Amino acid sequence: MSRTIRLTMAQALLRFLDAQYVELDGVEYKFVHGVYGIFGHGNLLGIGEALENMGELSLKYYQAHNEQGAVHAATAFAKQKNRLGIMACTSSIGPGALNMVTGAATATVNRLPVLLLPGDTFADRQPDPVLQQLEMPYNYGLTVNDSFKAVSKYWDRIQRPEQLMSAALNAMRVLTDPVDTGAVTLALPQDVQGEAYDYPVEFFAKRVFHIDRRPVTVGSLERAVKLVETKKRPLIIAGGGVHYSLAGEELKQFAETFNIPISVTQAGKSIVTWDHSLNMGGVGTTGTLAANRLAKEADLIIAIGTRLTDFSTASKTAFQNPDVDILSINVSPLDGLKMSSTFLPGDAKAALTALTDALKEVGYRTSYDSGYLATLKKEWNREVDRLCSLPAEEGIPQTVALGVLNDVLTDRDIIVGASGSLPGDLQRLWRTKGEKTYHMEYGFSCMGYEIAGALGAKMAEPDMDAYALVSDGSFLMLHSELLTAVQEDLKITVIMLDNGGFQCIQSLQKEHGSATGFGNELRYRSESGKLDGEYIRVDFAGIARSLGAKGYTVTKLADLKGALEEARKEAGPTLVDIKVIPGTHSGGYESYWRVGAAEVSENPEVLAARIPHEKAMEGARKW
Repeated sequence: MSRTIRLTMAQALLRFLDAQYVELDGVEYKFVHGVYGIFGHGNLLGIGEALENMGELSLKYYQAHNEQGAVHAATAFAKQKNRLGIMACTSSIGPGALNMVTGAATATVNRLPVLLLPGDTFADRQPDPVLQQLEMPYNYGLTVNDSFKAVSKYWDRIQRPEQLMSAALNAMRVLTDPVDTGAVTLALPQDVQGEAYDYPVEFFAKRVFHIDRRPVTVGSLERAVKLVETKKRPLIIAGGGVHYSLAGEELKQFAETFNIPISVTQAGKSIVTWDHSLNMGGVGTTGTLAANRLAKEADLIIAIGTRLTDFSTASKTAFQNPDVDILSINVSPLDGLKMSSTFLPGDAKAALTALTDALKEVGYRTSYDSGYLATLKKEWNREVDRLCSLPAEEGIPQTVALGVLNDVLTDRDIIVGASGSLPGDLQRLWRTKGEKTYHMEYGFSCMGYEIAGALGAKMAEPDMDAYALVSDGSFLMLHSELLTAVQEDLKITVIMLDNGGFQCIQSLQKEHGSATGFGNELRYRSESGKLDGEYIRVDFAGIARSLGAKGYTVTKLADLKGALEEARKEAGPTLVDIKVIPGTHSGGYESYWRVGAAEVSENPEVLAARIPHEKAMEGARKW
């Protein structure tokens, strides 16, 4: 008869999580590092009690200041750890739980593991309705936590303490699966959290989940080689899966062996440093001119560990060669079969090694002239230099500010971004000096991720510096976790590019017929009744100082480098507020993004803007 230990469900859950490990390539990693969240009546006396009084736990509790921010920090932690380590997030019931839904979607879209533990209403239904309970007359068992079903890769509600054992194992199954990972939600009724059960001791033994590299099959490899052999101008698109597979060296060896240029998605950037001769930079809507021209000419796209989103494919218009085919290397059939690809299922590291060996055997070589590739890269480097050295007599252009920051930062500094005009500028212009130093959440492009994300990246990489690159619109949506950084004395630096509002979206408006833009800038309402008065001037450095961080404001280019260097010297969280000229972000380079265009409008410019949209769609792939 097995030994048992009597614990509350919450105590048992935390003890179980503390004993979970993963293994990859013979190296073990502790999987759950801490619990991030906010307490309320739905979790305080369950999860909260267990965290406070179980002294043997190694799990660290971090106090969040917004539940969405907590999930973003946990997502960034997992991303920076290459999915080999996670945080759990706890909330009370009702609005506290719902605040985590956006974060859950962000994690799931980006294929990143986070464990969400929202409090839930009483399973016994005796306090009825309890504070913050949602009552639906057609289904009284429904709670706000059912909202997580749409954004979770695994969802469960623990209505009896013994149900925890099967739920916890299923949660770990999904969290550690390279194909199915994402947000995992365990809804925890507040009464059940405190109910006790005699759990088997072996449930809490150290458990190692082995992440086995999925080898390619003989048949799929033969099909891939047969396809590549017929192509002379392939282009690699490297996605986040290359990072998670730890396949950087294999990618470089593959490209160098056969002289294949490399382009990257937002998630794949920094797998190869900017100065590698075959690295042509980002591809697609926010891509470089070099990569986008190669994409148009390519007769084969080798997509590795990427979801082939609309930005990477320029809404399926990027690949213009009539003979182009796509070879997709991916562990996920959902991604590997997109755009009618020839699918090479397998782990990126293992697949690249096998494909390199097989193509060597058949003597494969591309027809690229090295001088042509070098010329494309050189021309793009000149364009980056130009954008980063524009005149600054009337203020600081955004691209110039980024150029100065890029010069100051080292190969041990991580930049974190997510939304607005910055992902475009950074994908095109940022020169990654070190591997795994470019951290962009662009699957969901969730405004408010940046500061929480920098905090999560810093937690994952304590020996590196983390920089949140954020503009004013996103900062105003969510900057609460700056206080957590102050509380924990974790050094993050917020680079606040104050450009007067949502300039990326305003540019999109103007490109589609709007004369001046509408509703996207931080302006006062004028006598005309429109939001077209003077810009609202916000003291963002003052906001940072009010939270206990250091703050600098920069209005002149001559002061920028010095402010950045001073910020680096600060021991704790710091914000540098750079007042940039609105609308001075970079534009597209022979790329397209389908956002829809009005067929009927009283504005003739809107109708005129639809013409190039229709033309672009004529050349887009339909599958």
